[in-house]
Amino acid sequence: QVQLMESGGGSAQAGGSLRLSCVVSGFTSCTYAIEWYRQAPGKQREFVSGIENDGTTRYADSVKGRFTMSQDSAKKTVYLQMDNLKPEDTAMYSCQWLSRPPCMKINYWGQGTQVTVSS
Repeated sequence: QVQLMESGGGSAQAGGSLRLSCVVSGFTSCTYAIEWYRQAPGKQREFVSGIENDGTTRYADSVKGRFTMSQDSAKKTVYLQMDNLKPEDTAMYSCQWLSRPPCMKINYWGQGTQVTVSS
């Protein structure tokens, strides 16, 4: 069983920064990835960024060059540094843990943290 807890959300002005954290607890021997998703009111949830066990990152085009994902394995925490925020970044941000082969496909979600960006 894996649990995730997000924090760091809040309010920011356009052009400002926030850093989200996702603390992972629980035991697993699986190779995994962790991804950030966001969902704005009235919109579908969308992929924001992801990081693999080896540190490889990927980003949605909408956040490339502004958001940076990193991990601290010792603290079992992944971070999402969000710079040059825009009002359209306003959403509930959630992190997802998902297993990688050869483990059985399984995923876990955190509760989410709200980010609000004002113009």
